[in-house]
Amino acid sequence: MSQTLLSTLTTSAVGGPAARFEEARSEAEIIDAVRTADEAGEPLLIIAGGSNLIVSDEGYPGTVLKIASEGLEVNSADTCGGVSVAVQAGHPWDDFVNHAVHHAWSGVEALSGIPGSTGATPVQNVGAYGQDVSQTIWQVRTWDREARAVKTFVPSELKFGYRDSLLKQTTVEGSPRYVVLRVEFQLALGRMGAPVRYAELARGLGVEQGERASALDVRREVLRLRGSKGMVLDPADRDTFSTGSFFTNPLLSAEAAEGLPEGAPRYPAADGLVKTSAAWLIEHAGFGKGYGLDTGSVTGGRASLSTKHTLAITNRGQASAKDLLSLAREVRDEVRERFGVELTNEPLLIGLEL
Repeated sequence: MSQTLLSTLTTSAVGGPAARFEEARSEAEIIDAVRTADEAGEPLLIIAGGSNLIVSDEGYPGTVLKIASEGLEVNSADTCGGVSVAVQAGHPWDDFVNHAVHHAWSGVEALSGIPGSTGATPVQNVGAYGQDVSQTIWQVRTWDREARAVKTFVPSELKFGYRDSLLKQTTVEGSPRYVVLRVEFQLALGRMGAPVRYAELARGLGVEQGERASALDVRREVLRLRGSKGMVLDPADRDTFSTGSFFTNPLLSAEAAEGLPEGAPRYPAADGLVKTSAAWLIEHAGFGKGYGLDTGSVTGGRASLSTKHTLAITNRGQASAKDLLSLAREVRDEVRERFGVELTNEPLLIGLEL
C-alpha cells in the first residue's frame, strides 16, 4: 500500500509520509476518526488546507487526519442582527469569503485570498489588512479530546490574541486538544465593507482610513495586493509555494521598541506593547526579496525568500523541510544579532524545531 506524502497536502510542498492517513467528510466522521486514533494511543495530526504546517522530511509517525467537511448554513438573517452563518471546518476559507461578499455579508472581505480551511482560522486568529476573524466569530464548535465530548466556545472563552487563541495554546505538534468541527460567524448585512483600517488597502481603494468601501471592491483590491506579494496560491508561481508569512510581527515592550533604529515601524498594540514589522527587520538585516536563490546559498537555491515579499520562505521546486528551516534560522539569527529582536515562526512546525 502506497503511503501518503505530507508534501502533497501542504502549500509549502514538503513533508515525508504519514504512517496512516484518513479523510473525514462530515462532523461524525471527524469525531469517529479522532476517537479511534486516541483509543489506539496513536499520535494524531490534523490537516485541512495545509497552509500553516511545515512537516518533517521523516513524515509523521501516527494518524494524519484530513478535515474535508464542507458546506455552510444560514441560521438567521435580519436587518437588525445581521446574518449568522455556520461553516463546516473543512470548507475552503476563501470560498466562504467569496460567498459572503456576493451575498452582501460584510466583515470578512479583507481576509480574501487567504489559503486554508475555515476551521483553521480561529486557531491562529487569522488576520490581514486590518481584519481578524475574532471580530466576527460568534461561536466555535469543537470535539474535546480530553473530555471526549462536544464543546462549543464563545469568543470570550477563546482567549484571542495576535495570531493566537486558546485553541492554538492547547495544540502540541499539530495535535489539538480541541478539534474544530464548525465555526459560526455573525456578519453585518450590506454591500459596504467594514471600515478600512489598513493604510495600504485604503490607498488602493482611494479612501481614507476608517472610511468604508464596497465589499466587492475591498475583495478585489485585497486579492490584487496579495497576488502582487505571491500570497495567493498559483501552481505556476513558485513564490506561492510557502506558508505565507513565515514570521509574525514582533510585539515589543515600549523600552525595547525605543531601541529599534530610526525608521523602524512602531504601531501601538494591546497591553501597552508596540508592534514592529518583521519584514522591515528582515530587509534591514540584509535579506532582500529572492534571498537564497543563489546555488551557493545555505539551501543551494532550493529554498529562498519570495521574490515578491520577504516574509515568505518558498520552495523553489526541490526544497526539503530541512532547507526551509535552514533559511529561516539564518534570517532569525541575523535579525537577533542586528536588532536584538527574536522572530517567531507563524506556521506550526511538525517534528521540527527552529
